[in-house]
Amino acid sequence: MHPVIARIGPVAILSHDVFVALGIGVAALVLLWEIRRRHAQDERLWYVLAGALVGGALLARLGTWAQHLDPRDNAPLLEQWAYGNRSILSGLLGAYLGALLGKRVGGYPHKTGNLFAPAVAAGMAVGRIGCLLAEPPGTPTSLPWGIRLDAAHAAAMHVPAGVALHPSFAYEILFHLAAFAALLALRGRITAPGRLFTIYLAAYAAFRFGVEFVRGNEVVWAGLTRSQLFLLALLPLTATRFAWHYARGRAHDRSRDREVPNEAEALT
Repeated sequence: MHPVIARIGPVAILSHDVFVALGIGVAALVLLWEIRRRHAQDERLWYVLAGALVGGALLARLGTWAQHLDPRDNAPLLEQWAYGNRSILSGLLGAYLGALLGKRVGGYPHKTGNLFAPAVAAGMAVGRIGCLLAEPPGTPTSLPWGIRLDAAHAAAMHVPAGVALHPSFAYEILFHLAAFAALLALRGRITAPGRLFTIYLAAYAAFRFGVEFVRGNEVVWAGLTRSQLFLLALLPLTATRFAWHYARGRAHDRSRDREVPNEAEALT
């Protein structure tokens, strides 16, 4: 494990922060590539991007504030913002809400999910490298690719030394790389507005719920972690969004079929 990449005097350059920044940069490049490829240049998209970045940054930390049911047992919001843990799930929710606000402020009327989906997947794959280098791996495993930590690193991360542990963040990196490749392959076939992003979110939610069983996170209720409970709480919203986009996508496909004549009609 390499939580610190380098030191400049007393300042430690943290691998987590470096790869999160690289992930944001990669996501921005992929987004610009998609905007140009789709000929979707519009200055109002900067409002959407700014809203997504600010919303994601805010909720990534503040989303982990409610650690306890009694609010008095949770840290003050300013302390949470300064020193609290970050959650990618609440960060994604914040980015989504921020993008909606950015659309409203900038007056951008179109769906942006298909633009953002490949960018988010690519950025997540890079950002998770920092988590792999800096955070505890996962639960014990007998699989040959388990990660073993020496005594010093194991003590710092409160995991057993010399025991093979699931590289849970490597699983996430592989998932997002596969998702990125799938989104690139599907973007020419799935054209209904927003449907690509909906599919990506649904797939990641299902994957994340499953991988939590080997992440080693604290179990808080009914054998589930906080992340799993968070996903369950969002399940009705996710299902509604998926059904809505599916219905709109079918209507979109039918309208395209009516607009584009088939070969027989073209010959008459």
